[in-house]
Amino acid sequence: MSILPQAKPSQARKGKLTAYSFFGRNGILSRAHPHYEYRHGQLSMAQAVESALEERHHLMVEAGTGTGKTLAYLIPSVLSGKRVVISTGTKNLQEQLYLKDVPFVQSLFEQPLPVCYMKGRANYLCRQKLYDAEREPVLTGLQEVNDLRLIREWEKKTETGDRSELREMAETSSAWWKLDARSDLCAGQKCKQFERCFITEMHRRALESNIIIVNHHLFFADLAVRDQAFNAILPEYAAVIFDEAHEIEDIAGQYFGMSVSNLQIQELIKDTAAISRRKLFATPELDRSLVQLGDRTEEFFHLFPSEGRQGFREHEAFLTAHEQSYTELIFALNVLCTRLETVQGAIEETLPLVRRAKTIEQALRFFLESGDAKYVYWTERRGRGMYLQATPIDVAPVLAAHLFDRVDTVILTSATLTVAGGFDFALSRLGLENARTLHIESPYDYGKQVTLYVPPHLPDPRRPEFARRAADEIEKVLEASRGRAFLLFTSYQQMRQIYELLRKRLEHPLLMQGEAPRNALIEAFRATKGAVLFGTSSFWQGVDVQGDQLSCVVIDRLPFAVPTDPVVAARTEAVRQGGGNAFYEYQIPQAALALKQGFGRLIRGTSDRGALVLLDNRITRLPYGRVFFESLPPYRFTDKLRDVQEFFDV
Repeated sequence: MSILPQAKPSQARKGKLTAYSFFGRNGILSRAHPHYEYRHGQLSMAQAVESALEERHHLMVEAGTGTGKTLAYLIPSVLSGKRVVISTGTKNLQEQLYLKDVPFVQSLFEQPLPVCYMKGRANYLCRQKLYDAEREPVLTGLQEVNDLRLIREWEKKTETGDRSELREMAETSSAWWKLDARSDLCAGQKCKQFERCFITEMHRRALESNIIIVNHHLFFADLAVRDQAFNAILPEYAAVIFDEAHEIEDIAGQYFGMSVSNLQIQELIKDTAAISRRKLFATPELDRSLVQLGDRTEEFFHLFPSEGRQGFREHEAFLTAHEQSYTELIFALNVLCTRLETVQGAIEETLPLVRRAKTIEQALRFFLESGDAKYVYWTERRGRGMYLQATPIDVAPVLAAHLFDRVDTVILTSATLTVAGGFDFALSRLGLENARTLHIESPYDYGKQVTLYVPPHLPDPRRPEFARRAADEIEKVLEASRGRAFLLFTSYQQMRQIYELLRKRLEHPLLMQGEAPRNALIEAFRATKGAVLFGTSSFWQGVDVQGDQLSCVVIDRLPFAVPTDPVVAARTEAVRQGGGNAFYEYQIPQAALALKQGFGRLIRGTSDRGALVLLDNRITRLPYGRVFFESLPPYRFTDKLRDVQEFFDV
């Protein structure tokens, strides 16, 4: 049974605490926060969340930027006394919620709040691997040895084992990759360090907490295995709140789908060889089985297309033509399992390896033999990796069965959930029936703070001359804005092409995706006067730069998904098969939400102002453009460059 925390006497009134007690004009927040401003939209959202938790119904809330939605769902969750899982879009947002927002809310209450956070296993140190590394030759190179020294000292004092505490160690540390707590090599309760394990401790904290903060990837990793005995990651919960809920369809598709690659098998071979030598169970027979598995893997995965991402439909024809390669690979995996299962006295080392081999075999069989028409099958070559993947065409039935029909309250919130003012698209894509909806307008005055410019004279973005003409227009816009801009592109190729056209013509400091890690580029942008950042999809959302440093966002074209992408193609075909118009019912709404995300980078505060530039004038020329306009906030619109120049001269 949960004990509801009590507000501090100086801040609480007599009677039951409610959302209104905190968010009302003279509520607890107005007295606790020196810069608090009453927002009717924030109060409305908090009361809607409170009602959903009390009455056990589902709720979808589009809360415009600046609403204060984090507190609007966090405080009612605390007041509910229920176990609530809060799932964020990224680990950065997860940490911000736990390290910034939770301490503020804690300051409002006398009793300690039962709150914890959970991340994926790769974020935590494995103590057993660390102790093994001190005795056995696991690490190579001076940098890995130096990182080991850092990790060893940190392990003595950390309470969580969370890698984010090790800020002095590079994000790309290869030593960490060898010492983290991923399940690939985890012996579970058979491990000598099980009681002291950071993963064990994370689960203990979760069992003692009412509020558990996770990210979408961890949540859906858990949801996908909850029906399997002893595989659940999260404890039982009464409600879940999704922040950045617009990402759910894609992430759910990943975890309720299947993926297997040649790199997975190569890692299995490498780990088996290394562990068998360290733990002294290597034999000539085991070594031969590893060599055989490596050879069969290389032969099999070379049978698939060598470039890009492509649909895979000819399962029967493939098996007929390549049955020998496939059966030999399955046989090699089975031989390895047999060798490992007969090893004496090393079960805690061999058990995870056997589990991995069997999981790989199951994934291969599903990809080639299942024939489940509810999935789209596709292959993708990325660097040295060849990935075979199956993704649910429609995640709505999956989410209904595993989430909405089982959990009392599911609350979904984001700044981008409505298309042309309605929730129908998001509700139907997620399979959320009988949910209440609420739209909260942003408190920002977009009509005064933002100018939206669409050049009428540029060619269609699909024409070959577009890049050159677009570069000329960007140069003029950046001259007016004095840099201080994000240039967001729908493809890496287009970004590179326009970057090459502009880099010698612009005097502004230029930053480009791929030249440094994403977070490093954002910090460099914040710290560099007049900087211009070139980016693709990963910069369209989750980036928060307040103030004059970001005064212009340029988007090259309407962000329609690539129609030939196998997942997009399968989902559009499913709409057609159902008698719908795939362009208007799927592709346009999806692009409208993406455009809202890109434009949402610009205004992050009441004093921010700037220009949004869309170089794709199909939005004004073609009938479907009105859907985009009706989905966007009420920006001041212009098709004249001089209006942009005058806007920045004010």
